Amino acid sequence: MCGFVGFTGQIEAREQVLERMMDRIVHRGPDMGGTHLAEGVALGFRRLSILDLSEAGAQPMGNEDGSVFVVFNGEIYNFQELRAELEAAGHTFHCHADTEVLVHGYEQWGEDLVNRLRGMYGFVVWDAKRNRLFGARDIFGIKPFYYYVCDGKAGRPDTGDFIFGSEIKSFLEHPEFVKAVNHAALRPYLTLQFPATDETFFAGVYKLPAAHCFTYDVASRTLDVRRYWDADFSDDDSKSFEEYVDECDQVVHESVAAHRIADVKVGSFRSGGVDSSYIAACHMPDTTFSVGFDYKDFNETNYAAELSDKLGIKNVRKMITADDFFGALEKIQYHMDEPQSNLSSVPLWFLAELAAQDVTVVLSGEGADELFAGYEWYEDTPQMHTFKKVVPLPIRRALGALVQHLPYFKGHNFLTKCTEVPERWYVGQASVYSPAEADDILRDAYDQGPDAFELCAPVYARVPGFCELSKKQYLDMNMWLPGDILLKADKMCMAHSLELRVPFLDKKVMEFAEHIPARFRVNEQGNKQVLRHAANRCLPDEWATRPKKGFPVPLKFWLREQKYYDYVKEYFTAPWADEFFDTAKLMRLLDDHYAGKALNQRKIYTALTFLIWYKRYFIDE
Repeated sequence: MCGFVGFTGQIEAREQVLERMMDRIVHRGPDMGGTHLAEGVALGFRRLSILDLSEAGAQPMGNEDGSVFVVFNGEIYNFQELRAELEAAGHTFHCHADTEVLVHGYEQWGEDLVNRLRGMYGFVVWDAKRNRLFGARDIFGIKPFYYYVCDGKAGRPDTGDFIFGSEIKSFLEHPEFVKAVNHAALRPYLTLQFPATDETFFAGVYKLPAAHCFTYDVASRTLDVRRYWDADFSDDDSKSFEEYVDECDQVVHESVAAHRIADVKVGSFRSGGVDSSYIAACHMPDTTFSVGFDYKDFNETNYAAELSDKLGIKNVRKMITADDFFGALEKIQYHMDEPQSNLSSVPLWFLAELAAQDVTVVLSGEGADELFAGYEWYEDTPQMHTFKKVVPLPIRRALGALVQHLPYFKGHNFLTKCTEVPERWYVGQASVYSPAEADDILRDAYDQGPDAFELCAPVYARVPGFCELSKKQYLDMNMWLPGDILLKADKMCMAHSLELRVPFLDKKVMEFAEHIPARFRVNEQGNKQVLRHAANRCLPDEWATRPKKGFPVPLKFWLREQKYYDYVKEYFTAPWADEFFDTAKLMRLLDDHYAGKALNQRKIYTALTFLIWYKRYFIDE
């Protein structure tokens, strides 16, 4: 687990610029740094040593004649198989790091290399013979990848070039980077709570989407971005439920075994839920790590400790106070690179800090809900289930189409959800401000981005033949998972130089999970049925069947305390906040919540995190 930076062009003092960019992400790789400068390209790397701790595994890593160099962040879990195949083809390896299979793999297979990889990765290959860069991001978007194409200036042939890296903050050190807020990013963010557009909150900076690769031709300065993999949720009815459960248990155990390979200590995160519990039971590490809140009923670490005791594993816990929570927000938004208001980012920050004191790698349970259908919104309510049994689908579809043209009434949402057309109502796990509420509170200059439904539409359009459940899972895999869950997982852990591995988000696990029949994924017994029954092979019933809770945070209570009300008020009434928001309306949200007239904590926190991010990068920077 590491971080990289790079750029094309011949700017002045480019070695010093590269070093400053690397310093910005030293937290991603505190063990060592390295650079490679060639005509027209500069590559920089910060290393967190996991496999082959010697300097032989250092990056940028090149081939024998120096015509191919790579910078790589992540882990390739099938590197030993690929290495054996490449050695049989005549390639010579000089170290035991997984990075080297990318170097020789590119030599052997060219851009088809990405179709052979099993792992989490963002990488860039410098191909000196073809004078081009080739890069890719893993199929789930576990590892980040950002890029920026400079505008260039008249009379300056060395500008208009390409900057790339693991974190946006490194771009701030490049003289041709122009720092500005993307006016179209704030509106969808207020609904979805994460940066949902391909163009980030920094104008001109783009995310390379998950499962995409690119080629950048240095001579012509042309960029080609394309998808190389996609999910295929298609039911396979050839197996019984028990056969799926058996196979699930086998494939999860195999994935955990692959993910725990390291030359450093490996631990596990533990919450009270089934996903992290299952991973810990498969892994059986020396130590698991848990955090909770020092407030009334917001501490679930007792569940984690109890299971750890049953498994004979040490559990290390930390309680988070309100002062801890608010004191960390500025650091969290800096490391996130973009504003993000999922409250679980904060306990994850402290969880990573805790684990990093003892281990270098942790396994965690992210991704199980998207692959195995574990979210509450994937299930029908009892009333919906009865209605669907009684009313035929064509009639439900007709009723659903009719209500779209009528003013809102009680039962409008119920009829819409019963049509089995999620495109009309499902935008993912978060829906903070409605589009109308966002329009009401934003200034005109920032009320111009797409709404959540407009962002979802092209994703749904790729899978018109999927069933209702599969469409919702596919949407979450392509938006919520990389944009929220994995973004915070990577950034919060790497802020503490901790490598997070996610065994559920594995190519082989995905190849299994995407073909489980929908009726085995979610039914009258609940969600995530195949995974829960498989987990029950390792876990007591209480843990295998426990409903999903996430990280419950007592924010609604804290915002009714004067100290934290004042903290938020300082941001909401800052003169520069008025550029983005009708601040009188922001204060009304805060005052009504403080007075107990409304529950506005999510709206307050989503606006607050944007303002904290803006102040850190555009006022304090």
